[in-house]
This record gives sequence, C-alpha cells and structure tokens, in this order.
Amino acid sequence: MYVPDIDETPNQLFKMRRAVMAHRLLMAGIQLNIFDCLTEPKTSDQVMQQIGGHPRNTMLFLNALVACGLIEKKEELYRNLPVADAFLCRDAPVYLGEAFEFQDKMMDSMLHDLPGLVRLGPPERTGNNNIGSEKRWSKLSEVLANTAKSGAARQAAALVAELPEFPGFKKMLDLGGGPGIFCIAMVENHPEMKGVVFDREPVTRIAADHIKKAAMEERISLLAGDFNCDSIGSGYDFVWASSTLNFAGEKLKDVVQKIYEALNPGGVFISFAEGISQDGTTPASYVLGTIAGFLTSSMKPLERGVIADTMLEAGFKSVRSRTIHTCSAWETMDMDIARK
Repeated sequence: MYVPDIDETPNQLFKMRRAVMAHRLLMAGIQLNIFDCLTEPKTSDQVMQQIGGHPRNTMLFLNALVACGLIEKKEELYRNLPVADAFLCRDAPVYLGEAFEFQDKMMDSMLHDLPGLVRLGPPERTGNNNIGSEKRWSKLSEVLANTAKSGAARQAAALVAELPEFPGFKKMLDLGGGPGIFCIAMVENHPEMKGVVFDREPVTRIAADHIKKAAMEERISLLAGDFNCDSIGSGYDFVWASSTLNFAGEKLKDVVQKIYEALNPGGVFISFAEGISQDGTTPASYVLGTIAGFLTSSMKPLERGVIADTMLEAGFKSVRSRTIHTCSAWETMDMDIARK
C-alpha cells in the first residue's frame, strides 16, 4: 500500500510547531510595543500608524495575536485581553516583557547548537566564568523580581501564613532570596516579624532597592555570601528557601544541617523546589523550562523526596511534603515543611 494506514496521528507534532510560532508572536508583540497600543480599542490602521507598520502585515499580525488569546477583536477593533493588560504593558504594576526578553536571549545563547550539546556535552568553562555568572545572576534577579510579583510571592506568603506557628515568628531568613520579593510579601503579612535576605553580594544590591521601594528598611536586612561555605546567621524562627537548594550540589546535606542549626528550637524550615520525578521526565513544565541550563552546565536537578530525606537526616523531628499548583513558570512545586 503506497499510502500507509497509520493508527497514530501527527497532531502532537503540529501542536509543538504552533507553540514555537505563538512564542515568536509574543516576543514580537513585546518588541513592537503592541500591547501598550491596545489598552484602548483601536483599528488595525491606528495600530499601524502608531508602530510604523505595514498595512496588511499589521492586520495579519494582530489577527494572530487574537488567535493566541492575548488580544480580542470586536467589530474591527482590537484590544488587550486582561492577561496582556496585567503583564505585557510597560506601565503596568507588573511588567513581564523585560523578563521574557532576557530569558529568551539567554536561552538562545545556550541552545544555539542543541544537537552539538547533545553530542559533545556542556561547553568548557573559562577562568572568568564565575565573574560572568555573578553579573548574569544580578541581572536575572532584577528582571525576575516582576515574575515573583506576578503572583508567586503572594501565593507563597499565603501558604506560610497558614502555618500554626506563623503568629509567633519573630525573625525569618529568605535563603537565596534573590530580589527579596518573597521575603517582602511574607513580612508584610505579619505584624512583627523581621526578615533577612541572604544571597550573593551583587544580588543583594538588587534586593536592597526593592526593600527600599517597599519601605521595609526597618524590618528587612541583607546578608551577603555563598550559603555553601559562609555563615547564614542564626536565631531564626523560620527559614524559607525557594528554588535554592539545587545550587548546593554535593553540599546539600551540609547546607540543610546549617539551616537546622540556624533555627531556634521549634523553628520551621520550608523548601519550595521544583522536585523532578526519579526518571527525570516530569513535571514537563520544569523539564522543559530548565533543559537549557542543565545541558550547558554540570548542575543536576533534585529528585522529588531528596530534600525531605535530607531534612530528616539533619535532625528535623518531622517533615510534611505537598505538591503545590502555582502561578509560577514551573506550574507545580514541591513544598517540604520541616519542624525542629
């Protein structure tokens, strides 16, 4: 039979191709400031004039954004849908366009030769790589602040507020706290608790700016260093670590032990991490979202259950684990709650 009778369909493959196009349309819309144009209804011609576009191609592009679910079209008038108003307008309280552009460039630079990475492994690291890494993480912390403000930090703060010990917390540590958004949200939820944001020195400079903007200088302080080898302080009632412990690598046990010793008796430690299945294939959002970083470095993902086991080995008297559906890039996160 020349035309084969195949039980399977290629629909999944076509869907993957369309996803690539949807991503390119999103990035082009950000670069063209389309979403800033469409906070109010406009015709295609009005948008064309505002962005200096081509008449026919502007209309086709806008129609494609409608198909993506980013804008709507009613009686030849285009307007942002709520998701675009909330996150894709430059003057919105939470603008994600800059973060998407930064991450897009970083991923393109990592995966410019994906077949080569598969064949040859991660590229060799130069002696200046650590310096470059510090600059990269400083910039990443700055642009990811809005990602945390887009809902993840408030959700995490609400989860922490549910702890029965929460009203008694006096001092918390946000370990690897980046721009400090999670710590700010948690301290804002508590009438008395003070916070410490711990991260590398270039990152703490970014956190200092956000703490000042939040008028939290009296309640949140900064501690700079490498938690793998430096002191993280002591006297904490609560330690929070979000997407942090995978950077401990082979020192995971030492870092968790350090956290245990930094807590007061009865203290609580929460790890919020992207636990990957033992076979390394799920959750898909994490596997696909981190593949670039893992292919280009020696870092390894933490399997689900490893952090909880390490907490118990460190001496925590109890550990409770939950899977949380989040509004973050990873969609689901593992929350391990350890009590001293």
